[in-house]
Amino acid sequence: MKLLEDYIRKYGVIREGGVLKVDSFLNHQMDIKLFREMGREWKRLFDGEDINKILTIEASGIGMACIAAEEFGCPVVFAKKSRTKNIAGDVWTAKVESFTHGRTYDVIVSKDFLTEKDRVLIIDDFLAMGSALNGLIRIIKDSGAYLAGAGIAIEKAFQPGGKLIRDMGVRVESLARIADMSVENGITFMD
Repeated sequence: MKLLEDYIRKYGVIREGGVLKVDSFLNHQMDIKLFREMGREWKRLFDGEDINKILTIEASGIGMACIAAEEFGCPVVFAKKSRTKNIAGDVWTAKVESFTHGRTYDVIVSKDFLTEKDRVLIIDDFLAMGSALNGLIRIIKDSGAYLAGAGIAIEKAFQPGGKLIRDMGVRVESLARIADMSVENGITFMD
């Protein structure tokens, strides 16, 4: 998606260690106009899948998932990184390692909000190592819901996550796929 690539080129900041900061428009301050275009593109890509739930993980995916959900006309469910008093009853759970935060979380989704009747699209901000996406996939499979695929804003295609998830037979539609990036050379996108 050229618009997202343009935003990354203009506002993204590359840091050592393979970190791409996009917090000025994607995952801290959120550009809703951009999110709307991203939601429309995911709707176009997954049209005909009869999506009735969007699943994401807290916190960075929630904003874009909500805007995409408007396009699909369905609710958003987000996997929480900790159990709270508000979640009563049974939950689906998976372990997820965060590349950005350098820690492992037990993410949970209430069984009330994800069942075998659901047709689910995962929406998330980044795909790098694939741990978060793999955890959400496990939760969907455990619930018996149908997994339509994953809509990813930015995929670091030079890291193994995208291949890992696609090799599992999961459809992944990334709006910007980075082939290479470094502080010295900038960003190269895949064609």
